[in-house]
Amino acid sequence: MTTYAFRLLNVFAESTFGGNPLCVFEDARGMDEATMQALALQFNLSETTFILPSDAASAQVRIFTPGYEMRFAGHPTLGTAHVVRELAGTGDALTLEFKAGVVPVTAHGDAWTLTAPHSGKPKTAPAGIPDADMAALLGLEERDLLVSPIWVDTGADQLLVAVRTTDAVRRTRPDSARLDAWPQSSLGRKSAYVFAFDPTQPGRVLSRYFFTKQGGGVAEDPGTGSACANLGGWLLANGHALPAEYEIDQGEAVGRPCRLRLAVSPDGAIRVGGRVIEIGRGTITI
Repeated sequence: MTTYAFRLLNVFAESTFGGNPLCVFEDARGMDEATMQALALQFNLSETTFILPSDAASAQVRIFTPGYEMRFAGHPTLGTAHVVRELAGTGDALTLEFKAGVVPVTAHGDAWTLTAPHSGKPKTAPAGIPDADMAALLGLEERDLLVSPIWVDTGADQLLVAVRTTDAVRRTRPDSARLDAWPQSSLGRKSAYVFAFDPTQPGRVLSRYFFTKQGGGVAEDPGTGSACANLGGWLLANGHALPAEYEIDQGEAVGRPCRLRLAVSPDGAIRVGGRVIEIGRGTITI
């Protein structure tokens, strides 16, 4: 039997019980893929990460949801970096190796920022269904849409749905009875990142991220760093003036308020940041 240490953290958290929860296994050497997947299901958080040695970066990281492995994700990147800094004594600048590539991460205290693993113009594609149908799947009307939804990929492809008002974001109610009609990502996942620019607070965005659950139904993620990075890709794809900086509020509808910070530089670099708070440690014996 082998004992493995883990930590529990909240990412994009402005308070102890805000943010998106994450479990990080400090040293996953000796674990096979099936064990990582089983542990992710055991903890049943949106993602669980496993730290391994790397020849290309400060550490290699594997990310698992309860149902599958991910090439890249935002809040696991920031939370894992917080752990790697303490374990390896790397200082406030480090790199993490993911299946999507090597990602630079920097810190100022407990505030972490990643640079999305994309180069050049982000990959985009049409949603694949009419605007009216996509709006209906989200419990909205076509007139709620700001522009046609599109797929954006700056590390993990997701469907971005820009709506005209923050009220439309709050009114979004995905139709779980029509999941067969939802468009799928390149990896067969069904999700939607619904967002609106807040006219009352320049530089602020309200967002919600929905995804289909293993076994059926729709869940809502409190804070989605990869989708925030894809919002940066959406700004680039739509010719937004650069540099651009936004604060994104997410998670209010599920009682886990998150604050994400997005910056897009004139050269197209996309950076996503937020606070990380560690709330506990433990071990598990297998």
